[in-house]
Amino acid sequence: MNLKKINELKAGIKVDSFYIIKSVSSRISSNNKKYLDLTMGDKTGEISAKLWDASDEDEGLYKENVLVKVRAAVVEWQNNLQLKIDKVRPSNEEDGVKITDFVPSAPEPSEDMYLNVLEYIDKIQNEDIKKIVNYILEDAGEKIMNFPAAKKNHHAVRSGLLYHITTMLKAGEGLCKVYDFLNTDLVYAGVILHDMAKLEEMKATEIGIVTDYTIEGQLLGHIVMGAEKIRAAADAIGVDKEISMILQHMILAHHYEPEYGSPKKPMLPEAEMLHYLDDMDATMFDMKKAVGSVKPGEMSDPVWSLEKRKIYNSIFDKNI
Repeated sequence: MNLKKINELKAGIKVDSFYIIKSVSSRISSNNKKYLDLTMGDKTGEISAKLWDASDEDEGLYKENVLVKVRAAVVEWQNNLQLKIDKVRPSNEEDGVKITDFVPSAPEPSEDMYLNVLEYIDKIQNEDIKKIVNYILEDAGEKIMNFPAAKKNHHAVRSGLLYHITTMLKAGEGLCKVYDFLNTDLVYAGVILHDMAKLEEMKATEIGIVTDYTIEGQLLGHIVMGAEKIRAAADAIGVDKEISMILQHMILAHHYEPEYGSPKKPMLPEAEMLHYLDDMDATMFDMKKAVGSVKPGEMSDPVWSLEKRKIYNSIFDKNI
């Protein structure tokens, strides 16, 4: 078999590999025949694919989050690579492959990241803040262990939400040493809580792939839902209303602009810091992904989340 990862594909080659179906839709071609328009992925990326002359059986068999074995030609269409499928079938036990091996995942085990979050909660000195954070984290339960932080944008990987939180906590701890007037209790709590409502905003499978947004998520969004989550937790355990209000404000302001979902801009230095920690971590994640998609000396494809900028993978030795 000519097994190829998606980031190894080049126009003109044949592949016989395993990929996950990330999305699929049934369409009608110009000659009035049905075909399936698919997006396939593995840990290294995604690629468009076409199954021409598809049957009704094909349409029922090939769904999102199904691991399939694909025999296809790699072609170039409108400056993008695409798979022209010759044969496809669902994977089976005899193949000896696991779907989790093909899902983009955080670079650290979820158990280790979760313990890291608990270590930062222990550093919170204000008991009311600590109670709110613990209450919401315990309510999240096992769901947080594999949950991604987004459907398509930054940290849209298995355990991406935990990875986003832990990297922000580390960065926040360092910046609080520089800007030593900041209240670290509020910074740590804001980081841990800022995206926690994404657990209810999105629907995700056990392997960490978002399939859709919930109705509540579409109507309210995780920012409003997150502020309400804090208010409900504070009321349930009877903590100081001032603390509840400040934490709610931090969540409401962390996207900064109304067009990005924030009804308020930061009015506290800790809220300002939360915004920049979130924005910086998301940007660095997407830049690292873009750099990793090309060889040194090459430019990446335009990155939508980075205002469609191309990112250059410098030939400079970054380890020096």
